Amino acid sequence: MPRVANVTTAQFLVAFLLAAAAGTAVFFHAERHKVPHPSAWASFVFLFLIAGLPSYLLRVRRLRKQRGVR
Repeated sequence: MPRVANVTTAQFLVAFLLAAAAGTAVFFHAERHKVPHPSAWASFVFLFLIAGLPSYLLRVRRLRKQRGVR
């Protein structure tokens, strides 16, 4: 069976650090803005960055509309 992708150690490290930074930023943002379950959002963003970050941004947008904050 052929290999799907060859990922180097450097590529993996960059992807890991990017996901970790995004998850950390989401956690602190959620804490500051009182978004429910900040650690769950941070974990979701870390593990599934391509789907988690847009989902979090949509959730924050919806919460701001409900709270009447611009």
